[in-house]
Amino acid sequence: MSTPSPQQASPSPISLTRHLLEEQRAGRINADLRLLIEVVARACKSISIAVGKGALGGVLGDAGSDGAASINVQGEAQKKLDVLSNEILLEANAWGGHLAGLASEEMDHSVPIADMHSDAYPRGNYLLLFDPLDGSSNIDVNISVGTIFSVLRCPEGVTTPGDAHFLQPGTDQVAAGYCTYGPSTMLVLTIGHGTHAFTLDREIGSFVLTQRGMTIPEETKEFAVNMSNQRFWEAPMQAYVGDLLKGREGPRGKDFNMRWVASMVADVHRILTRGGIFSYPLDSKCAAKGGKLRLMYEANPMAFLVEQAGGAASTGRQRMLEMQPTGLHQRVPVFLGSKAEVEAAVRYHREHDLQGQDAG
Repeated sequence: MSTPSPQQASPSPISLTRHLLEEQRAGRINADLRLLIEVVARACKSISIAVGKGALGGVLGDAGSDGAASINVQGEAQKKLDVLSNEILLEANAWGGHLAGLASEEMDHSVPIADMHSDAYPRGNYLLLFDPLDGSSNIDVNISVGTIFSVLRCPEGVTTPGDAHFLQPGTDQVAAGYCTYGPSTMLVLTIGHGTHAFTLDREIGSFVLTQRGMTIPEETKEFAVNMSNQRFWEAPMQAYVGDLLKGREGPRGKDFNMRWVASMVADVHRILTRGGIFSYPLDSKCAAKGGKLRLMYEANPMAFLVEQAGGAASTGRQRMLEMQPTGLHQRVPVFLGSKAEVEAAVRYHREHDLQGQDAG
């Protein structure tokens, strides 16, 4: 049997570590950011194992004792896996020396690394924000959930960062990503040079590059929205979705399909893979809070990933990544996905607002 020539040999798989090293050699990231991303990826592997065990691991159901559910800072009932995932990410990132501080959707305030241990742990120059387990209401019914994270630089000269130091616009993110725990565990990552997907090879325990340079089609015929909230929407959202539902005979001139998983990671992953628009608009139920989804833990990292894949992200009235945060747990309306469709949704809002000004 003849030995294959180098040209005939199949290329060796590219691990996450190798990909990050190549990015470092290209001058796109430094060693600290590379190691920070690797730490987050390892934590996600641990969460994946816990999620995968399900009922066998005794981690399903609500957190808390005596039958009473534990409530997080968002006013939502915590699942056991919410708490476990949060602890895994905190512990993994406490000692690496790459962070100055971190913030979690599950905690009231950010935590400087200096406050996490009595030992003299080294501090780095980055800030990490994360939603430890997005879509956790789906855990008990075995639907895909995920972890979302965002990395910012710690402001110059700040050694003990507080909440205010995390309030940077999404354009300041140096990395963002999510890990989806479904039929396979996938890490989707950007460092500002495209959006890339890695699949966890469970046999070797490594994330392997499976899609370089994800691209969202500019046009789409799919939309994702919680239609049960329709009666609470603002007028421009009512008009926008109303026209989608009119199909080919309506003003949009094509038939749209609706998809809704109720797990943002799963919905956004579908859009990154094949296109579509994800919407969680302002409605009368969440208007007092500013919206439903969290700017710092969900909207900004997802917007960064989507834009790097050629898509767009907006509040309906402003580019998402240009919003100036006012609070660590600030909520916003979200439209993201295929560029032309996000622009269409924004147009409905803009035209409605202009008509209101003219009427005034």
